[in-house]
This record gives sequence, structure tokens and C-alpha cells, in this order.
Amino acid sequence: MLETYTAGPELHVLPSELPIPDLGLQPVNAYLLRGEEPMLVDSGMPVDRAAFEEALWSLVDPEDLRWVAITHDDRDHTGSLTRILDRAPGAKVITNAISLTRLSEEFRIPRERVVTVNPGSRMSIGDRRLTFLRPPTFDSPGTLALFDHKDGTLFSSDSFGTVLPKTVQHIGDAQVKEFFEGFDILNRAISPWTALVADQKFHRTVRGVSSLSAARLLSAHGPTVEGAMVDALMEAMSRIPSLPQWLPGADIDLEAVLDAHGASSA
Repeated sequence: MLETYTAGPELHVLPSELPIPDLGLQPVNAYLLRGEEPMLVDSGMPVDRAAFEEALWSLVDPEDLRWVAITHDDRDHTGSLTRILDRAPGAKVITNAISLTRLSEEFRIPRERVVTVNPGSRMSIGDRRLTFLRPPTFDSPGTLALFDHKDGTLFSSDSFGTVLPKTVQHIGDAQVKEFFEGFDILNRAISPWTALVADQKFHRTVRGVSSLSAARLLSAHGPTVEGAMVDALMEAMSRIPSLPQWLPGADIDLEAVLDAHGASSA
């Protein structure tokens, strides 16, 4: 765990980082959104469990926490989930039914403490209105992004993340070249299927996300992005399908591989 910080009004970041061999550090963030009904977005990594919970309860009383939104079921998003539910009796989980099914392989979550949503769902939590959507890149079929209409904040799950030599709190503190190099790697690594998808279909998804006109973009794996840089990330995301497939240790030129296979089969 790293020190918590704020990313906006009533918005706290609970940050950590994960070393990626030969590449750098991947930010791993959860977010606490305060207000009439405080909501936690994701719940940290198992390796950080004790420090994560200490940081969380220093920011919100367990009795006041009302929602835990799980963007998907990967371990780095669910590390303290059941312990938080034990401490916060009034909190309910918001997630997709696919993620809930996969979470049930490890955790027992009472059904009455879960609200399931799909891309396109909307709900109000106190003084905030949320829209749920599918982010452009994802590595789990249950992945959801959340858009908070009150502050214009997009919580994009793994999508729009990056890998950096040193984690930073705000995109303005990163070297632009390093940020976008890491961006291209991470978004292909979590979504190798982007090398196979039709560009126009992928671009339609990016345009849908861009149409929200988010004032702030918060990835689980990236620094805070605001203002004009949100548009820059949308443009960078649009080019992901045109890049060669990425695998650890090598960039694979898919067309070259297919050409070579065709030649050997002739």
C-alpha cells in the first residue's frame, strides 16, 4: 500500500502497485466515493489486506459505508471484500451477475447483500446517480465501468491503465512517452482479443464512452486523468486494435504470423 490521496471532491484513492517483470510498476487503485451513501470501488489486493483495511477505515466509519462496487472478480479488485462486508453491516455489493458467480467460487456473499447490474443499468445512491457500462478493454466477461453523473467521474476498471517506471498520482506527473508506452502494453495485455476485433466495432465502444464527456477518468491501474487528457486517452484507446498483439517478451505482428502460416501451408 501507498499513502492515500484525494482525486476530487469527496473522492479518495487507496493506491498500491504491482511489479511487472521487465516492464515496471502497475498501479493498483481502489476508490472511496463519499457523500450521502459512501461507496467503495473495488477492494484492493490480498497482499495488502491489513494495510488496505486500516487505510479504508481511517477514511470512513464501517457503519457509514453503504456500497462496495466490484468492477470485476480479479484478485486485485477483491482482496478485502468479505472482511469489509463483515465490518460494514449496512454495505451491499454492486457487481455483474457473471462476476458474482465467479466470486462465489471463493467467497460466500449473502444474496440479500448484492445488487446485480449490467452495462446500461442505472441506479441512484443517495445524492449520486450512476450509469454502468462496458469499458473498451477488459479481461473478465463481468467487467463494468461506473460513471458518476454528479462529478463527471468515470471509474474505468482495468481499462485505460498503464505500466510505469514509477507510479504517480496524476498523469501530469508522468513522462508522456512512458505513460503511453505503458498504456499500449497494458490495454493489449489485458485484452489480447483486440488484435482480432473489427476496428469499427471497437471504435463504436470508445465513442460511447467518450460521449459521457467525463471530467475525470480513474482507472484501477493508472493515475488520475482530467480535462483534455481524458480525450487524449480516448484517442489512444481507439488505436489499440491497429497495434500488433502483445505477449510477454515480444510484440507479435499478427498479420506477419498469418502470412507466414499461409506460406508454409501452401
